[in-house]
Amino acid sequence: MLEKALRGSKRYYLWLAILAVLIAVGAAAYTRQLTYGLGLTGMSRDVPWGLYIAQFTFLVGVAASGVMVVIPHYLHNFRAFGRMVILGEFLAVAAVIMAILFVFVDLGQPTRVLNVLLHPTPHSIMFWDICVLGAYLLVNIVIGWAVLGAEKKGFPPPRWTRILTILSIPLAISIHTVTAFLYAGLPGKAYWLSAIMAARFLASAFASGPALLIILSLIIRRFTSFKVTDLAVDALVKIVCYAMIANVFFFLLEVFTSFYSAIPSHQASLRYLFVGLDGSGGLVPLMWVAAVLALAGITLLLVPRLRRNLRLLPVSLVAIFVACWLDKGVGLVLGGFVPNAFGRVTDYLPTANELLIICGVYALGLFILTILYKIVIAVRTTNEEELSKTDS
Repeated sequence: MLEKALRGSKRYYLWLAILAVLIAVGAAAYTRQLTYGLGLTGMSRDVPWGLYIAQFTFLVGVAASGVMVVIPHYLHNFRAFGRMVILGEFLAVAAVIMAILFVFVDLGQPTRVLNVLLHPTPHSIMFWDICVLGAYLLVNIVIGWAVLGAEKKGFPPPRWTRILTILSIPLAISIHTVTAFLYAGLPGKAYWLSAIMAARFLASAFASGPALLIILSLIIRRFTSFKVTDLAVDALVKIVCYAMIANVFFFLLEVFTSFYSAIPSHQASLRYLFVGLDGSGGLVPLMWVAAVLALAGITLLLVPRLRRNLRLLPVSLVAIFVACWLDKGVGLVLGGFVPNAFGRVTDYLPTANELLIICGVYALGLFILTILYKIVIAVRTTNEEELSKTDS
């Protein structure tokens, strides 16, 4: 089926060429980092996790979000999601690959990741995170490819794919739950030491991931013959809306607990993010932008007339997606390191080399996603054309 990815329009080849250039630039930047070390990044003794791990955390959530179309389709027989299931599975594949790559680039020597496999330590959360991420990636690749291969031959999917699909549901929840435990299990970081950290992670994942899936579905519907129904879009938009409300509610619970208890260590990170602390406030504008976008996105999606407006819908979804990215892909990780062990603030500013590597990883993920979606569209379009000829 890979041969179907080799045929496309000039616009398709131009898009792949742009992504290939960004991948090459990112690879060159990573080669430089591999040569000179992590000193090329903005990370330090006080901020050992930067944007690399922040992107890992965010993308694990995007990967987990595929379960939001799998559960209604397979467990509740909501057939409107039938066309979106494979799009969600392949989005999960690309997101997990990017998440794993961000872990690799964060390591000074990427071969160190083999220590997790060669010397397994079941008491380590990182060990279980690698296990569930690898299992979830494998399951989605196998399901997506098997279902697509069966469709290409004109046969129904094998029965075992349904079993694997149901298995992917607890795996999807576990990959982000275990990732949350990486943070919540660190007693020295008050901002992360929360019993509802996993719930916050899942709520934001079920808002940002489906929002991205809807945006991709609308783009595919606009430029190809692959159509996703309005019923499916509207149903998934409602899920995004209520998941985002839950995400904001969980965050406000953290704010109440921190300030009503008047514990300085629990207040410090929130003050640093939203009003600044000890003269440092580089993230303050970003966090207020995230707050405004979150409230605006929820408002636009709550009103039925605005939610069904196909011109406003992409704006609402982008607002939700960016708000979640700023919160989890920037603020969560960086805010957790304030204050340091001496009660001081250490600012983190990513370097140009760091940003180029991040762009390269995202470009590679988009390249993989584009190829997978191209194959899906080609197979489905060919089948529909053959069915129409048969009916006529």
